[in-house]
Amino acid sequence: MIEFHGKLILLDIEGTVSPLAFVHDVMFPYARKHAAAWLGAHWGHEVIAQLARDAGVTSFLNALDAEAAVHRLMDADAKVTGLKQLQGLIWEQGFRTGDLRSTLFDDVVPALDHWRESDREIRIYSSGSIHAQRLFFAHTTAGDLTPRLSGYYDTITGSKREPASYTAIATDCRLPPNDILFISDLVDELNAARSTGMMTALAIRPGNKPQPENGHPAITSFDEIRAVG
Repeated sequence: MIEFHGKLILLDIEGTVSPLAFVHDVMFPYARKHAAAWLGAHWGHEVIAQLARDAGVTSFLNALDAEAAVHRLMDADAKVTGLKQLQGLIWEQGFRTGDLRSTLFDDVVPALDHWRESDREIRIYSSGSIHAQRLFFAHTTAGDLTPRLSGYYDTITGSKREPASYTAIATDCRLPPNDILFISDLVDELNAARSTGMMTALAIRPGNKPQPENGHPAITSFDEIRAVG
């Protein structure tokens, strides 16, 4: 059990609030399948220029050329802004048509309610674009959870493995780092957050990848985090 006396809980998404399988086996394949159609219908959209920069080229010849770059970046699991923004735009289509509905671990909604009732602020930090994050939480199997959340951060803030990103988040929240608890399934991210003074917790969820030995408190459920004081 972790007793949290701070002010803000910062959450990762995949492997923390949602199973890795949903993100990797549902959302990513959906974006890959619909990339060509979206690019063809929105050729000239500003995200395509960013995508070209991410792919290391000046521009794309056509939508098929762009689609090939999308597939290469996805195969490399690239955490780059253009790809993440494009995925968010494609997912928007899926969420609005009902093809996609976010899956959460059962303990997530009760924990969000407990933390909010205890006057804790809750924000999200994910590699997925802020647009995609908002869509994810607005269209869950438990309904629209966005009223429970007060902020979102993505790769524009910086890499989740770099301490500077967490310093920037603390500054944006106007809180000292030790008033923030960051929960993630990846030790490298937790190490970066802890180096700035943030509290940390390692999410041990079904399907998560084994992590190396570390000094982060491990939790199997958000029920193990109680907001105190």
